[in-house]
Parts: sequence; structure tokens; C-alpha cells
Amino acid sequence: MTNTIWSLDPAHSEVLFKIKHLMISNVSGSFQVISAQLEANDDFSNSSVSFTASAASINTNNEQRDTHLRSADFFDVENYASLTFTATGFNAQNEKVAGQLTIKDVTHPVTMDIEFNGVNKDPWGNEKVGFSLSGKINRKDWGLTWNAALETGGFLVADELKILAEAQFVKHV
Repeated sequence: MTNTIWSLDPAHSEVLFKIKHLMISNVSGSFQVISAQLEANDDFSNSSVSFTASAASINTNNEQRDTHLRSADFFDVENYASLTFTATGFNAQNEKVAGQLTIKDVTHPVTMDIEFNGVNKDPWGNEKVGFSLSGKINRKDWGLTWNAALETGGFLVADELKILAEAQFVKHV
């Protein structure tokens, strides 16, 4: 069985994150510049995927916060241009995907929940496949350690970061 190559359709995909702020509410953000390639057989078993996000493209709808996130306190975009995730041998039917997440040249294994949303053709005849992903990581594992203590106890930014993604891929012909 020959594998098929699928490329991410960035206009119909997104990578979001949520993190607790002041211990009372979540702040959301996304990466605006993303790319990925999926290599899969017809039933999407034994698939592999490689994903890249531009660290400088982080967007939380607050320019002051985004500038801080791009600084050496967090993503240090001058020295580390991208975040990557690589998974091999995942089966879209088993609802989990495991791979290696690299942030600031630090790599750790990550397992995320994955939902296979099916295959369909768009009005122009392009075959597309969709997935939803979700997971959690501890940001400190990747050297994202900046924080500030609150006078009432606790910290400004939580350690746990939630990752949510909607990925639509277009089949290479």
C-alpha cells in the first residue's frame, strides 16, 4: 500500500492554546503561521505528521503580551524561530497521537487526543481530511519558566498549558 502526502490547509486550520492567568481565568492565543505535512495510507493507520509553527507569529490579541511572549522570558524568537511536533506511526482511529514536541531546542514526548473528522471533497474537487487535537503540557518542561508571584498567593501564569488544534489537510495529486 502506497502512502499519500497531504499538506496542511492553513486557511482552514488553527493551533490554539489556553493558560490560566491570575489563577482565575484562561487567556487564549494562537500561532498565525503554521505548516504541516501528513503521510498516510488510505485508512490513516500508521501515519506520520510533521508540524511547524513560527514562534514570532504568536497572537493573544494583546500586543504588549505578545511582545513579552516573543522575548527571552518565553519563546525567545530571536534565537528559536519555530516550534515543531513530529509524530510517526500514529493511527487516526485509536484517538491518540504521540510524538516529539520541540520548543526552544528542548524536545519532550507528548501524547494528545486526536479525533478523525473524515474525508471530503471541496467544491473545486480537492480531497481534504480533517482532525481535531487536544492535549496538555507543563510549559516549564520546555524552559518557559517566567512567572510572577501574586501578593495573595499563587502565580500570575499557570504551569499547565492546554493545546487545541483543528487541522485540515489537502491531498497531493
